[in-house]
Amino acid sequence: MITPTQTKSWLAPAKLNLFLHITGQREDGYHLLQTVFQFIDFCDNLRFQVRDDGVINRVSGPIDVAPESDLVVRAARLLQEKAEISLGVDIELDKQIPMGAGLGGGSSDAATVLVALNQLWGLNWPREKLAELGLVLGADVPVFIYGQAAWAEGVGEQFEPISLPEPWYVVIIPPCHVPTPDIFKVADLTRDCPPLTIRDFLAGQGRNVCEPVVCERYPQVADALKWLGQFAPARMSGTGSSVFAAFPDEQQAHDVLRQIPADWHGEIVKGKNRSPLFE
Repeated sequence: MITPTQTKSWLAPAKLNLFLHITGQREDGYHLLQTVFQFIDFCDNLRFQVRDDGVINRVSGPIDVAPESDLVVRAARLLQEKAEISLGVDIELDKQIPMGAGLGGGSSDAATVLVALNQLWGLNWPREKLAELGLVLGADVPVFIYGQAAWAEGVGEQFEPISLPEPWYVVIIPPCHVPTPDIFKVADLTRDCPPLTIRDFLAGQGRNVCEPVVCERYPQVADALKWLGQFAPARMSGTGSSVFAAFPDEQQAHDVLRQIPADWHGEIVKGKNRSPLFE
């Protein structure tokens, strides 16, 4: 009999895409990307209680996502199946990262489930094996499992660690949900960006090619980019809706956020090259 034990909170951090290019499209429809991921200290929180009856149960989570389709449940079941293990788990998900905001919250939640249950179930799989499993759940999941800021290519699964400044960011989260599949289906989305090198990016090249498509369809995102761009170069993360700008210190970030329109939501976060999950 397993003695049920409630674990400490496990963090599932958000990420920012510091740029996003599409360099082509595979025959199966998947887009070939170039991007840079950096983590931020804006996190969902998960707690786990191991069960000995094999049941995987989401005790709490977002009310508008059915447990059966939630990535945290799917991740736990996938690991249970591949590990051929009879243990189960109760999962509490305290959702802070908005969905459809381009911040990777769902992928991060799935990665944290795999990392946590790998330990709590006593599997001790290497991180590479967990990342391979995570790719089944989503292209962004492996980078959260490795936990290092990364230059990424392919469909997002080919990456190498990159060392970046760790500024303070103001992140504005407009009140809209941008479904990633819808953006990638748009006919006039730029899909032929010339490939960049890491040196090109560090020299200041790179943009988010999804911005024009999203801004045309979601005016709230265009408004947020224009407003934040008054204070520093602003960019959209992923396929939106969140926009961000970097500042050298926390005080400057606070000075900007203090001026945010009353009906908007924003966060001040710290860039992290190492994921808060592993800190």
